[in-house]
Amino acid sequence: MSSTASRDTAADPIDDLIVDVFNRACPSRQTMETVVGKWGTLALVALTDGSYRFNALRRRVDGVSEKMLAQTLHALERDGLVTRDVQATIPPRVEYTLTAPGARIAATLRALLDALEAEIPAVMTAREDYDRRH
Repeated sequence: MSSTASRDTAADPIDDLIVDVFNRACPSRQTMETVVGKWGTLALVALTDGSYRFNALRRRVDGVSEKMLAQTLHALERDGLVTRDVQATIPPRVEYTLTAPGARIAATLRALLDALEAEIPAVMTAREDYDRRH
């Protein structure tokens, strides 16, 4: 048997991976922290509009620092949710784009943000009522 054949029949540890976000050892937790954090969510949803250069994305995600956006994009790229395309121009042009998994997650986040925005009048009323009682 060749080494290639033996590798093909060997069990892939990823095949045995049981994903359970409620398990503290599950690798999905780290990705969840990036994705559902304020900056990760906003960056992913902004990228549903199409590719962005870094500074344009920073302007779109109002309030994010350069350092925090860079860290967030790096983590999203590492997790395979965003691609970083460096074009050989002078100066170099770098664009960020959603991958297929990133687009699926971003669509779900977009629905969440739409629902959140729709409920803000009720939230503001609830806050006022709560503050009056306390």
